[in-house]
Amino acid sequence: MTDDPIAELLIRVATGDRTAFRELYAATSSKLMGVLVRMLGQRAEAEEALQDVFTRVWTRAGRFDAARGSALGWLVAVARNAAIDRLRARPPVLTGTKEDEAATVADDRPGVEAGLIAKGEARRVVDCMAEIEPDRAAAVRGAYLQGRSYQALAERHGVPLNTMRTWLRRSLIRLRECMER
Repeated sequence: MTDDPIAELLIRVATGDRTAFRELYAATSSKLMGVLVRMLGQRAEAEEALQDVFTRVWTRAGRFDAARGSALGWLVAVARNAAIDRLRARPPVLTGTKEDEAATVADDRPGVEAGLIAKGEARRVVDCMAEIEPDRAAAVRGAYLQGRSYQALAERHGVPLNTMRTWLRRSLIRLRECMER
């Protein structure tokens, strides 16, 4: 079918294959969790969002089209959309006393081991991002780390919407290739 193992799993999930779903979760959940934590800023909410993402994947896997992009890109888009839905659903923040505000701040720092692993992966990501043209790297950061829409990025960089989509798709492909080295 395709040389993308994630795409193969998605195609099998679309047929209701539970084993493929477990394999897909094992292969992609950590990457999607990273996207969600970065966008939502709270690990607990990101964990809930990850459940939502995989529920959506189970019910919508048949919508994936390998001809339109990579499977991981499709999964990241599902995760990104779930995070945006959650961000939009958040109640407006009311300012109260300083003590009230301090009580709502969570300590979401990773443990020592997780921090060391994250630093190593972060270094690899930074090195790979440096291999991408600066404007394209800025667009990737805007879309996948800051939650900006494709339209907003296209306007910001002064390019047509479809050009922005192409920039992002090709940049993600280059990042994946670099990270797999």
